[in-house]
Amino acid sequence: MGWRQRGRWVRQWVPFGARTVGWTAVSLTGGPVSRGAVSTWAAKRWSQSSADGLNIYIEASGQENVPEGGFVYASNHESLVDILVLGASLPGDFKWAAKRSVMNVPFLGWHLRLAGHVPVDRNKGKDAAVAVTEAFESVLRDEKPLLVFPEGTRTPDGELKAFKSGAFQAAVLAGKPVVPVAIKGTFTLMSRDAVDTGGGNSRDERLVQVQIGKPLYPNLDLEEPEAVVDLRDRTRAAVVKMLVDVGSRAVAAESAQPLGG
Repeated sequence: MGWRQRGRWVRQWVPFGARTVGWTAVSLTGGPVSRGAVSTWAAKRWSQSSADGLNIYIEASGQENVPEGGFVYASNHESLVDILVLGASLPGDFKWAAKRSVMNVPFLGWHLRLAGHVPVDRNKGKDAAVAVTEAFESVLRDEKPLLVFPEGTRTPDGELKAFKSGAFQAAVLAGKPVVPVAIKGTFTLMSRDAVDTGGGNSRDERLVQVQIGKPLYPNLDLEEPEAVVDLRDRTRAAVVKMLVDVGSRAVAAESAQPLGG
């Protein structure tokens, strides 16, 4: 890491850390006496202020597709900053399926635990997977939205990976819909191996697009295993289509710009 990149890292992440500490303090102070309302508000403000602080421009569409009550937001996962972008743009008091290691991070982890987000253990065997699915189902039956990244981890190359079944099984068991979400642009900003969001300053270089699809309901005429696979595969197909649509719109917008000279 050269001196220029070190300077950029400091300019981006030191203020981010300060915002995280500040908004977590608000959450920890007001959350217990407001039945979580202050924690929800603080999380939204943390996401929005952090995205603004990192000069991330967000265009979101499809909020009218979000149903009432419990459902699963299922999004592709391009970057570490996805949670900021989705936290700033997705409606509702959703619960986030977060790696258990994140729950142990001071301040941020404390807020996540207080707000009722769901810790996920990766590669811990069948018992852990069953426990996670049960936790997901509990959130849905409590009529709360749940945000998952069904790829399980950030894409290493920008390509959409296979979806895991846990959240879709919970949706089938609870009889709740899945809302597909496509996020595009965060991989360009901060890929898996990057340490900051880059030095680009123009809006086009730092634009992230979020598209929220229409809810997909479980096919309850199928047996549970088939219904899970059906819902998972329909969701992934919807995300793929939205990613293509978002990319096509971006190309069209670029080609519509007047030529210089």
